[in-house]
Amino acid sequence: MYLLRRQTQNQPDNSVIREAKVTELRAALGPLSGRRLKYCTDACLKRYLEARNWNVDKAKKMLEETLKWRSTYKPEEIRWAEVAHEGETGKVSRANFHDRLGRPVLILRPGMQNTTSAEDNIKHFVYLLENAILNLSEGQEQMSWLIDFTGFAMSSNLSIKTARDIIHILQNHYPERLAIAFLYNPPRIFQAFWKAVKYFLDPKTAQKVKFVYPNNKESLEVMKSLFDVDNLPSEFGGKATLKYDHEEFSRMMVDDDLKSAKFWGIGDEKPSIHPKGGLSRAEVAPEPVRVEPLAT
Repeated sequence: MYLLRRQTQNQPDNSVIREAKVTELRAALGPLSGRRLKYCTDACLKRYLEARNWNVDKAKKMLEETLKWRSTYKPEEIRWAEVAHEGETGKVSRANFHDRLGRPVLILRPGMQNTTSAEDNIKHFVYLLENAILNLSEGQEQMSWLIDFTGFAMSSNLSIKTARDIIHILQNHYPERLAIAFLYNPPRIFQAFWKAVKYFLDPKTAQKVKFVYPNNKESLEVMKSLFDVDNLPSEFGGKATLKYDHEEFSRMMVDDDLKSAKFWGIGDEKPSIHPKGGLSRAEVAPEPVRVEPLAT
């Protein structure tokens, strides 16, 4: 018994092992600067390690691919003016409440789909992912999703290809950002779409997707364990009213654009007025970024 206790005491704590892997990953990445350094916090490295079961080589490859993607797509430079037309119906928006764990909430309403451009739909979604991350509380790394199927129709829904591309971006470039996604009362016609989309989800992500039905007490209890019914909109079985005001939301996003520019060191960007009216994206000189060769 004494020998067993002594061996247990000599074994490194799991947290110590993980911190060592973070240090190892940072060393493997090499010198970082500018936005890459800003992005690669210890919490960020932990998310990539978690997504790759704490395999340093696989996490390094995944993170380097993200850095390459961010250097070309530049998600932190997307401004609300570029995607505001996509948000006119409130098909994706950040809620004005948090879940019980203090995580920001994105509300998705596929029945409010209003455009057909795959590129713009993806850019709008990426913008709101970045915005939710920008508004994370200190020490918080994840967000929750609520998906309302009111008005859902296959004819107006995103294509399978666009959904696949969004899933690819979420899983490969925003690992461990999604805590849980509640699909509330999806209609039967959604099942065919779900079967096609589920194929692209990795097992970890798929486990975070929860179907909730008003007549299923167990699924409702899971949802209520994470949300205060007084804050939860009636569309999700709560007592609050879900009201999307595009003008009000736009003002909030423009304010957040300034916060984002400051955070990333882009400069004091005040949204400029486009000659045809409305806001335009601030001109920003691309930052030279050296992308390391991807691990094989």
